[in-house]
Amino acid sequence: MSTLKTLHAGALGLSFALTCLSPAVLMTAPAAAEVRATVNGQEITDDDLRIAAEDLGPSIPQQLQGKARDAYLLDYLIDSELVAQKAQADKLDQDPDFAKRLAYYHDKVLTETLLTKVAKDAVTPEKLQQTYDAAAKADKPQTEIHARHILVATEADAQAALKRIKAGEDFAKVAKEVSKDAAEDGGDLGWFTKDRMVPDFADAAFKLNEGEVSDPVKTQFGWHIIKVEGKRQTTFPPFDQVKGQVETFVVQKAQSDLIQQLHKDAKIVRADSAQSNAPAGQPSAPAAPAAPADKK
Repeated sequence: MSTLKTLHAGALGLSFALTCLSPAVLMTAPAAAEVRATVNGQEITDDDLRIAAEDLGPSIPQQLQGKARDAYLLDYLIDSELVAQKAQADKLDQDPDFAKRLAYYHDKVLTETLLTKVAKDAVTPEKLQQTYDAAAKADKPQTEIHARHILVATEADAQAALKRIKAGEDFAKVAKEVSKDAAEDGGDLGWFTKDRMVPDFADAAFKLNEGEVSDPVKTQFGWHIIKVEGKRQTTFPPFDQVKGQVETFVVQKAQSDLIQQLHKDAKIVRADSAQSNAPAGQPSAPAAPAAPADKK
């Protein structure tokens, strides 16, 4: 399955004042997060650690777990707060470029928040099952074979290998000794459908019955001797096996549909003349991926 770009939490953590809330609202608010440190009077809480963890993601050393991971995040936030306080003391927050960056990250976090909500709303058991059933219905069974091959440079080498096999030597043994491809596996190519191989090879292989060995076959790679070990019809994978792929597809489609609809309803004027005539309803985003088709 191909994929759309995924959006991750931005680098900016935003705090909101609660002084404007009425007493009734304050009484029903959730308990305050635990304070993990203070930096010149500025609190760093569990919520801050959670947001930092989402932001840093894979950059957090994988060997850090539990308390060690929390300590790493806390050190990061303490350093960040110290630098931020110094920057504010130097009045860098009054720089026009800072305001532009703040506006950018404000929109970025809003975008991620909405797309996360869309993703959460889209992934329902009914939608997942419906998507899976549609993909399974559209998938047509194909013949696939399990084959081995011996690849050599010349037709004479191929004839010599074939002569040894016809004399009773084990195909895998000969492949290990003379083949230029997959020799360590006895020439084993595993299971594959016809479209997975180059045409000359595929045509010869799929004409063989189980257990048969081909005459020498020439392709762009050299000369092949092919043995078919088995044949079967492909089957669509069970739901549990591809559930993650189905979820990804459903989420990406829901997000893509939203963006396309927003483009359709918006008035967009671009200064880029090369793009100025592009229809508003066609955002420059990748197409949605194909339905899951892993049949192994």
